[in-house]
Amino acid sequence: MLLLLLLQVSASCLWLGHGEVVTSFESSCPQFFFRETPPNEALEPQSPAWICQRYKNQYYFATLYDTKRRIPVYSAYLYQPGPGTRPKTWLVEPQLMGPIYPKTMEREWTLLNYFNVSLEQLSKSQAILQDYKNLTGLNRGHLNPSGHHPDSSSRTATFTLTNIVPQDEKLNGGSWKNYEQQTMSRRTQGCNTTYVIVGAVPGNNYIAKGRVNKPSHIWSSACCEVDTNHRKAWAVIAENDKNEVQLLTLGELEDLLTQLYGRDQVSLFDSDCPRE
Repeated sequence: MLLLLLLQVSASCLWLGHGEVVTSFESSCPQFFFRETPPNEALEPQSPAWICQRYKNQYYFATLYDTKRRIPVYSAYLYQPGPGTRPKTWLVEPQLMGPIYPKTMEREWTLLNYFNVSLEQLSKSQAILQDYKNLTGLNRGHLNPSGHHPDSSSRTATFTLTNIVPQDEKLNGGSWKNYEQQTMSRRTQGCNTTYVIVGAVPGNNYIAKGRVNKPSHIWSSACCEVDTNHRKAWAVIAENDKNEVQLLTLGELEDLLTQLYGRDQVSLFDSDCPRE
């Protein structure tokens, strides 16, 4: 018993951060959504998990995760780019296995070696590192990119597999990268606060022997507060097998997502964010 306690204490020293599975974003981490209003239920999968992504006792973004397809539906964050190096350590979410597990965004190695968790157990609810090995023509594509954050802690928090989808490597390193780095920089000129929601439309193909869905489309939307009375918005979408990004209004993206999902009308932001 003492040995087990010591092992748990030792493991706690290795913890890199916290990712908490919650019942709703409104009650736990609403600050990443304009007017504290998350997207409506039209995007929710059959097996959803709401994750407030926390690192070093601070929330950095929110992710709606599809535990069946093992990809994020969307990630929401504030656009605050800054200089810095790209992290290298990939993390997973223990709480997706159940509420008895630590509220930690953690390395696979630590879970397997200190918490008596098997890889099979971990892999039931989420993607694991093995799923993304030996990819051909695909990358581990961030929804919430590390480069849109100001410091080491906030960038490290984006390196969880719950924020990753199989993305076409030419798109990821080409037009999508250009949007993340160049277009966003231009579009956010004059913005005091920019709320961003980036998502992935589930596709018909899978990687890792059917475990992880390859999205058909990747999309991004932004709502910018210029001042108390003025806001602007924009959006993009890309097919996940072409190196091409289409610039849209927020309303156009919501209508297109409504068609792609074939369910209720999609609403990504509070109604005060302009659709035109």
